[in-house]
Amino acid sequence: MSGLSAILAPDQQSESAFPGLALKKLGVVEYEPALELQREFHSSIADRNRPNTLILLEHPPVYTAGRRTLESELPQDGSRVIEVDRGGKITFHGPGQLVGYPIIKLKNPNDVVGFVREIETALIEVCKEFGLDAKRYCERSGVWLRDEKGDRKIAAIGIRVARGVTMHGFALNVAPDLSYFDRIVPCGISDAQVTSMSRELDREVSISEVSPILEKYMFEALMKVGQL
Repeated sequence: MSGLSAILAPDQQSESAFPGLALKKLGVVEYEPALELQREFHSSIADRNRPNTLILLEHPPVYTAGRRTLESELPQDGSRVIEVDRGGKITFHGPGQLVGYPIIKLKNPNDVVGFVREIETALIEVCKEFGLDAKRYCERSGVWLRDEKGDRKIAAIGIRVARGVTMHGFALNVAPDLSYFDRIVPCGISDAQVTSMSRELDREVSISEVSPILEKYMFEALMKVGQL
């Protein structure tokens, strides 16, 4: 079993429906078949053949580069990079990082900034539940910690909107191997660090610990911006 059929296998996914919004949890999935699934869902949702859907998963280690990535920001050690059609620049995905792909038909397709702000707000609230003072950084996308230790990015966001429906999404660093970020210029930002919930809390934080809390806040956010 491979490709799309593999990630849809019953033992690898679960789905629960909320009014106008579905949740699909896939576990650890390779990036490319997950991207294929996103595209399939995007087409179905744009055609109104499927409810808005939040996909939650982890990826094996992989670098993905958005449309604005510069050559100088890529890894110099020969690591494979997958070019994608989202906004933003290069980032890393790997185990211990909770990745979410909200495939949402927007109430207002022209308010992409508003959609991103709702995603940021949900992630900020998740961090606050764990005692982390995360915040929005107006000049830079994503979610940040900013204090006497310096600026540290804990969650990245990169999206694409077509036919009024969103693709791609967010990545919250729960407990990934942060050394992978040392090989790139993450999100094109060279003067700030990347961090994780585990590093900031000085304890091992699990995906299973964070996921239910993230689901709650993310569903609240997506219900505000999604067209039912």
